[in-house]
Amino acid sequence: MTIRYSVTDHIAVVTLDRPEALNALDIDTLVELRSRLSEARDDDDVRVIVITGAGAKSFCVGADLKRTLPPSTSFGSSFVKSLDRAGAEGIYVRLMELSSLRIFKPMIAAVNGYCLGGGLELALQCDLRIASKSAVFGLPEAIVASIPAVCGIQALQRAVPSAIAMKMLLTGCKIDAEYAHRVGLISDLAEPEALMDEAMKLARAIAANGPLAVQMIKKVIETSANVPLAQALEFTELAWGAMRESEDRVEGRKAFAEKRIPRYCGR
Repeated sequence: MTIRYSVTDHIAVVTLDRPEALNALDIDTLVELRSRLSEARDDDDVRVIVITGAGAKSFCVGADLKRTLPPSTSFGSSFVKSLDRAGAEGIYVRLMELSSLRIFKPMIAAVNGYCLGGGLELALQCDLRIASKSAVFGLPEAIVASIPAVCGIQALQRAVPSAIAMKMLLTGCKIDAEYAHRVGLISDLAEPEALMDEAMKLARAIAANGPLAVQMIKKVIETSANVPLAQALEFTELAWGAMRESEDRVEGRKAFAEKRIPRYCGR
């Protein structure tokens, strides 16, 4: 098993478990990661997903360069095939790209060391990133004559100022956690030994809110990110209307009036 998975207090923790390889991603790990994320997506008891890496050295250093060499099949023949078939035939970047899983539950990356290449691209696909003060971030693909082919080019440009993203992309340079926090790549910093405690604290704060509302907020953000404002506002109103009569929304108002903690059920 290259992925450890557990659920506690409505929080699924997905741990990349190849510390001997700095949690690099080979095909088997990617397939198992997608399976576990799908399990968390479909489990009504799960409200938040935390992704982290085993050991103190690395969150994830991206693709396992020793086990993702160019295959014997041509790119053209694999390009038109299904996600699973293309991944097995060498287009492993499709397995790293998570949007096809349609996960609207919030995902938190708890970054505990090296977060490089596909590892950073994995973290960039999470909604929040909290990092150990010893974490290091980078997209060094250009150094090995490749490019960030999952989402790194686009996602990094959205996450940090363009000039900083371009410097990281074109030089392959690495940045430390304090700099990453300063430029907005991560939301929170933690001491290495406190990282998971802080990540779980953040996850519990989210899980305590109305789960349908939290997921709808994420869906609205993703759906309206690249549309005209009028269309985005119209979709937001429809989303609000879809939530208006939910049991949780009624419960939230009752709890507020009665000055008690709400008991949300996800309906």
